[in-house]
Amino acid sequence: MQKFTKLAMAFSAAAMLAGCGDTLGEQALMGGGAGVAVSALTKGDLATGALIGAAGNVAYCQKYPSRC
Repeated sequence: MQKFTKLAMAFSAAAMLAGCGDTLGEQALMGGGAGVAVSALTKGDLATGALIGAAGNVAYCQKYPSRC
């Protein structure tokens, strides 16, 4: 349960921090960077944080382009 909580916190924080980027590549890089930062703060796995952050930001920006 603790691992799920960390994962949920990291995903939520990455989604809030990473709402930027004009192209798909920029969105992935910004989201990945935010995910790594959140993972470092929560002492989680950096690679997992990068993947979740990148995927979350790309998904959000593709669904709501006016908010990015």
